[in-house]
Amino acid sequence: MTTTNHQFRLAARPVGMPKREDWSYTEEPVREPGEGELLVKVLYLSLDPAMRGWMNEGKSYIPPVGIGEVMRAGAVGRVIASKHSGFAVGDHVSGSFGVQEYALSNGKGVTKVDTSFAALPVYLGTLGMPGMTAYFGLLDIGKPQPGNTVVVSGAAGAVGTVVGQIARLKGCRVVGIAGGADKCRYIVEELGFDAAIDYKSEDVKKALRAHCPNGIDVYFDNVGGDILDAALTQLAMRARIIICGAISQYNNTTPVKGPSNYLSLLVNRASMTGMVVFDYAARYGEAAREMAGWMAQGKLKSREDIVEGLETFPDTLLKLFKGENTGKLVLKVAGE
Repeated sequence: MTTTNHQFRLAARPVGMPKREDWSYTEEPVREPGEGELLVKVLYLSLDPAMRGWMNEGKSYIPPVGIGEVMRAGAVGRVIASKHSGFAVGDHVSGSFGVQEYALSNGKGVTKVDTSFAALPVYLGTLGMPGMTAYFGLLDIGKPQPGNTVVVSGAAGAVGTVVGQIARLKGCRVVGIAGGADKCRYIVEELGFDAAIDYKSEDVKKALRAHCPNGIDVYFDNVGGDILDAALTQLAMRARIIICGAISQYNNTTPVKGPSNYLSLLVNRASMTGMVVFDYAARYGEAAREMAGWMAQGKLKSREDIVEGLETFPDTLLKLFKGENTGKLVLKVAGE
């Protein structure tokens, strides 16, 4: 096989916002799969805030990407050669294939996806890791009840959009926190949120008091920092807080800002629980089936923000940290 594979490898641990110099753009020939392997042509890459944490050295819920290694990323693609009994040429698959054009795999962690039901990018968003995060974080940890007030930060992002819609399906009142008038309009007018708070132009603490007069029953946090602190001041009794992410803190060059209002947890007998989606891997099928059903009924909408070109990866990734994407940020690597 004479095809060339282009890849982005981690060249240095970023300090603050990742720079192009933190990556090396490499190429190597694509080899044929060996016995028990399959070769995937990567079509779309998932760009996620968690990728910033994977670049850091140190203990986390998953080992860091090593210097010189292909950057870790979820992706969907098409099998173009296979010596694996579970996969045939032409199958569309999802897996952690990395930031590259072609990926060899032994099949572990690779799942087939049905493109007759949904377009491939949807399997990186609502029917992928962000959707699973929203589903299990909200339902297993948040345990929303009809009539509860649910607040979600990063509400116009890949996880937040799904959290808000599921909360509405469960009979909750939903308030989203997002950046900018367009995003706030989108989550209310298109996704059915009851209210939106624009953190760029509003006092979040005051707005939460206005929109959540009886307090916040469930707070799904994707951003951390000052917005988490503001939410803590407005908790209802026995509130549940899901700590999913802290995108406001990921590129800090100073210590992470922790919640100064944490005593509200004590006063309100509230709980704050960290959530990592990989803990629920054995139940992904359950979530996918229910969410696919909601999508088929028109009760759950999916939106992808697609940018073309593998070579744009270093700059496209930064859209996440600049708040420039609405919905799931996806990088299109190639056509079929």
